[in-house]
Amino acid sequence: MNHSKITKLFLTLVAAGILCGVSALAETATMAKEASHQAEGFKLIHADELQKEMTASPNAIHVFDANNDSTRKTEGVIPGAVILANSSQYDTVKVLPADKKAQVVFYCANTECMASHTAAKRAVTAGYQNVSVMSDGIQGWKKAGFKTSSL
Repeated sequence: MNHSKITKLFLTLVAAGILCGVSALAETATMAKEASHQAEGFKLIHADELQKEMTASPNAIHVFDANNDSTRKTEGVIPGAVILANSSQYDTVKVLPADKKAQVVFYCANTECMASHTAAKRAVTAGYQNVSVMSDGIQGWKKAGFKTSSL
């Protein structure tokens, strides 16, 4: 093998190793983030998981929209979601189901939005045991090709 081929092979292996390392770091960060939310009493789910659960058991899951009016007007809402008037403790807890073991899921705009996390923490504090945040938000829901409703 000539020097040029050896160099190319070496660089290819180094690049592959770096990519694997970056991938492993990203996966570790995601796992740490999920573990952090589980410690707070709720779990993170994605749009496809929520859609499957809503299809399989439409009456067993309670979905809550933690977006503001502007986001709802531009992005829409997940069909059947309960609109949270605002992110205050009172408004969040008063619209939750009576059964504290019921499955409740909160979402907001996207992965950067934390309103759904705040609402989920309030539900956990109020004693709800099966709390999730659909971390993709309404934008991820739409990107996955799922239907929305208009206000």
